[in-house]
Amino acid sequence: MYTSMRMKIHREGRNILFFLILGLAVVNGSIYVFFHNHFVSISLLTISVIFYLLVLNFFRSPRRHFVGDTRNVIVAPADGTIVAVEEVMENEYLHEKRIQVSIFMTIFNVHANWFPVNGTVTHVSHQNGRFMAAYLPKSSTENERSTVVIKAENGQDILMRQIAGAMARRIVTYAEPGDECHIDEHMGFIKFGSRVDVFLPLDAEILVKLDDKTVGNMTQIARLRG
Repeated sequence: MYTSMRMKIHREGRNILFFLILGLAVVNGSIYVFFHNHFVSISLLTISVIFYLLVLNFFRSPRRHFVGDTRNVIVAPADGTIVAVEEVMENEYLHEKRIQVSIFMTIFNVHANWFPVNGTVTHVSHQNGRFMAAYLPKSSTENERSTVVIKAENGQDILMRQIAGAMARRIVTYAEPGDECHIDEHMGFIKFGSRVDVFLPLDAEILVKLDDKTVGNMTQIARLRG
């Protein structure tokens, strides 16, 4: 169960949007004053408005609140499409087999990331890497990424990984070791196309399949065993 509230602009985009509209205003104003060509001016203005609205859409940040029993629930940490549900060996931190659930975000998705489970943050790290397409399987281990481990309320470790994509050049992670976290809270933000992986215990009940669409902080992707 969940509720969705009104939309706002994410704090990661406010400065970008301010300087972008300022720059577009200067460019359009200069073209209008110095070229005296209404066709060119109107065409550039139209393109500028469309471009600005696309960037504005990217930085939208819906206020969402999950309603219901959150005990042992794993919710989608991001909007997007399920591109992997498979058993893998997680070798960077857990060093054990896990079920990996991966969500790919296009530039048209909301790019805020939520905590997938209630608990306590026990580990946060950042790894430099490549910027290949985020939908590729090897992007999980070769791309630039941030790793967050949460000790869930049932005592199990849940690992979440933010992965940069071909266009993404900045991963923002708000989580800090020792933080108490809740699924309604933002864990971070990835700019311009990316992916989020969640590594779950092998006995978790998986509730999604390949190509399913997810809504961050709303879609239940798994349940932990009690």
